Amino acid sequence: MRYVRLPTFLADWRRLPEDERALVKQWLADVFLPAVAAYEADPTGFVWPASLRFERISATGGICAVTWSFSGPDGRATFEFTTIDGMSCLVWRRIGHHGIYKRP
Repeated sequence: MRYVRLPTFLADWRRLPEDERALVKQWLADVFLPAVAAYEADPTGFVWPASLRFERISATGGICAVTWSFSGPDGRATFEFTTIDGMSCLVWRRIGHHGIYKRP
């Protein structure tokens, strides 16, 4: 799977404190990327791990959200799956706290 980061995601990333960036990187390696690999292998039968609090954001045309931290900070990220040049792609849209849901 290919990964693309939108300018909004990159701007959000730069605003995150270093300790939160470290949390995100660990979460990606331990939880999220293994889940995405399992999803890619079997998208129709896959069930997202409850620990991700995966949800589709209503009325957004396919934007999804996950939680990367529960115990502070209130870490969230939004993304969507698409196809670019015939290849599966996950597009990172936003990252930060609950406020990113205003413009996911």
